[in-house]
Amino acid sequence: MDRKAVLGLGVLLLLAVAYAIQHFWLGRPQPVAVPTATGKTAPSAAAAAGDTESPAQPVAPGGESADTGAAPEPSGSGQLPVVIDVAGRVVHPGVLSLPAGSRVADALRAAGGAQAGVDTDGLNLARVLVDGEQVLVGSPAPAAGNAAEPTAPKAPVSINRATQEQLDALPGIGPALARRILDFRTQHGPFRSLEQLRQISGIGGRKFAELRPLLVL
Repeated sequence: MDRKAVLGLGVLLLLAVAYAIQHFWLGRPQPVAVPTATGKTAPSAAAAAGDTESPAQPVAPGGESADTGAAPEPSGSGQLPVVIDVAGRVVHPGVLSLPAGSRVADALRAAGGAQAGVDTDGLNLARVLVDGEQVLVGSPAPAAGNAAEPTAPKAPVSINRATQEQLDALPGIGPALARRILDFRTQHGPFRSLEQLRQISGIGGRKFAELRPLLVL
């Protein structure tokens, strides 16, 4: 190669390198400044943040916002009246509604009081009333002991037609002796005389004398 050709190639090479360096330099990353929020946009951001954090308020039927903190509690909570039945010998018996915490004395007073001559010693006038109960005035319950005792029949009992319950009700005859009397009647037929009771085990002379006025054939 001659000298001119070498110089031409060298110039072209330099131009190519210069173009490459310029292209690389112009294409390098450039720092970009971040824009700051202006005063006009700040309130909008704050409002958006406030909408996110604050809970939604309930809306009243009329379209106005309701204040949840001012919601009233039900009036008279825990103070429901008691409804009772005052019966018996009072001036105005019936169903009454009294304030909670009322006592038997209040119920008696609301019913007009007891009738003349009625004894109220059996009532606990200081007892607190319970909803749905009945206050009975002047009608004491029968004694438990008297209800369990069998009563003797007023008229004589037929020994040939009496049941075991009727015989058991006679004084001095229990369930076992009444059963033996019925078994004797079943085995030997109807009694022909009251003296045949002496043949039954458990009926001696003294018991026969007690039973004879109470029995007939």
